[in-house]
Amino acid sequence: MIKTYILLDNFVPFNLCLVQMYTYYTFLSLEPLSLCILSYDRFIVICFPLRQESINTNTRMAYIISAVWFFVSTTTLCCTSSIPTLSFCGSLNVNSYFCDYAPVLRLACSDTTSQWNCATALTILFITIPFIFIFSTYMGILTAVFRMKNNQSRYKALATCTEHLILVALFFIPIFIIFNLGFFGMIINPNIRTVCLSFSSLLTPCVNPILYSLKTKEIQRRLHSLLTRRLSVHPLKNAH
Repeated sequence: MIKTYILLDNFVPFNLCLVQMYTYYTFLSLEPLSLCILSYDRFIVICFPLRQESINTNTRMAYIISAVWFFVSTTTLCCTSSIPTLSFCGSLNVNSYFCDYAPVLRLACSDTTSQWNCATALTILFITIPFIFIFSTYMGILTAVFRMKNNQSRYKALATCTEHLILVALFFIPIFIIFNLGFFGMIINPNIRTVCLSFSSLLTPCVNPILYSLKTKEIQRRLHSLLTRRLSVHPLKNAH
């Protein structure tokens, strides 16, 4: 992708196209499941605060994360490995900013029913089900928060979910825009599809470490000391 944008070299060999497709959709599919793991962690912390350390042990979380990685990598491989069985006899121009699954399928001359069924199944598996899971966990979180006796405890509980909710919005809103437009039979502009996919796949993982790093007290202290030092060296001058 860097070669395509910087050198304006749009040619990609077929095998590298498959590698790019597999890599892209593997990490794109990992993102909603990672958000599910974070929502599960928030659910345990808020709803079962006294049992948090016994439930969310390091070993258990390592097993969950390893299982998610294995599941995503194998299921994505199954769909990507079916592409070489297709015949391409027409245009070879992929209408996307990378070797996207759907635009590549539209170029095929042979029957692509099984590939489209696989794409639909993975969409439900990695988009719909994670969204329902996250929504369900937050319903449980809100129920537990409203049972708290004072507003300060409610605020502290909800404040721990702010970063996660921002990431959920950044990932799911662009995805839902694409699928809702397609569901109602509207023709999706390729540029809109490109922007929405890039927002979900690139912006979310970039913002993720920034949000969670700024939340830590050590980072906040370092930023505060840095700003204080800068202001002491270059004090603001009052305008006369």
